[in-house]
Amino acid sequence: MKVLISDNLGEAGIKMFQEEGFEVDVNMGLSPDELKGIIGNYDALIIRSATKVTEDLLESASCLKVIGRAGIGLDNVEIPAASKRGIVVMNTPGDNVITTAEHTIALILSLTRNIPLGTSSLKDGRWEKKNLQGKELYNKVLGVIGFGKVGSIVADRARGLKMQVIVYDPFVTPERIEKAGFEYVSLDELYKKADYITVHVPKLKETTGMLNKEAFDKMKDGVMIINCARGGIVKEEDLYEAMKSGKVAGAALDVFEVEPPGKSSLLGMDRLVCTPHLGASTKEAQTNVAVAVASQIIDYLKNGTIINAVNIPSVTGELMTKLGPFLALAERIGCLMAQLSSWPLKEVVIDYTGDFMGLDLSPVSRAVIKGLLTPVVKDDVNFVNAIILAKERGIRVTETTHSESKDYLNLITVSTISPEATNTVAGTLFGKKEPRVVKIDNFRVEMVPQGHLVLINN
Repeated sequence: MKVLISDNLGEAGIKMFQEEGFEVDVNMGLSPDELKGIIGNYDALIIRSATKVTEDLLESASCLKVIGRAGIGLDNVEIPAASKRGIVVMNTPGDNVITTAEHTIALILSLTRNIPLGTSSLKDGRWEKKNLQGKELYNKVLGVIGFGKVGSIVADRARGLKMQVIVYDPFVTPERIEKAGFEYVSLDELYKKADYITVHVPKLKETTGMLNKEAFDKMKDGVMIINCARGGIVKEEDLYEAMKSGKVAGAALDVFEVEPPGKSSLLGMDRLVCTPHLGASTKEAQTNVAVAVASQIIDYLKNGTIINAVNIPSVTGELMTKLGPFLALAERIGCLMAQLSSWPLKEVVIDYTGDFMGLDLSPVSRAVIKGLLTPVVKDDVNFVNAIILAKERGIRVTETTHSESKDYLNLITVSTISPEATNTVAGTLFGKKEPRVVKIDNFRVEMVPQGHLVLINN
């Protein structure tokens, strides 16, 4: 299998692919047209933040099975387009968080003590000690927006500096934040109280431009703004105006709306500390994310194990061991249902009975839908896009589970519902995990679901 690495990746990751027998091409700095011209030759694409994976590019990715992001952010990948084509999209969310959190603290300190201005003025032959007086961080209020892996580490490090830390995150319970020893506040309250505000949220429709004129107007006079998350969360034009007026006393940015940002009025502000997207740029982090993304891609392509995917539930090796034998059974039941059902379908009900409780059964359900749709749709159907294709056709997929089965240790029962009829097929595993169909509609059968079969309703 072939792997294309289109952005900078640590040598340790490249070596892992080669040792596992993959053919690896490292081809960085390609234009969109150049990348489009070769992407059809590869099973896996490894990127960082530079490569833009667009729907147009994916139309040419005829062999692509997986995209691996060495890092966290995925705003440069059109995930719905990848999902529709059955391409798994993975990232490595836990392998550069310490590095990014430390960079945030470094920017806060640099901004507070005027380190960049002091450096440049001294190199220019000026001794501006009085003009560059800073402040203490002790007892200052740090507002942390986003209490995920990076945000929580930043909060912890700031606590070590004896700052007062307040946190806003609508997706984390106040109890969890308070258990960690921090005060949970509303967003408006954070704006009102914080001397420093740092953002650690993904770039979504809801977060793009969230720090804008309206937000700045609610903040303390002289507030400091820090963004080491994603470019575009801070509206740069509004930040410039807020700094120009003195509402914002200073800002530190590691990420920008457009990268590289080019010339702008904001970059000319003395009280702006900026770095060229260095949040994850340490030797340790580069090695960690390279090894992590290589390991995940190899495990997926060789074993079907899914880790840190954003468009399909993760399937660990342990879960695959438990569910693996049921995947073939489920897909064959789905294929049989495609031929027995009255189309168009309104709903598919998948009932799991027996020793399934507590397991994530979504891979098995996806196998059912893959088998159901493959004979009847033109698109290539796989485990990633099966549910999406079902929804596009107005088919609702419902799962139910029951702990006890009277006749079988485990039983999967699939019912298809259409305006014309309801059809049912049930299957289980016999002996050494051999698939059997044991019920078709109201008839008990014992049938091996393989090869060519003739079913006669008598």
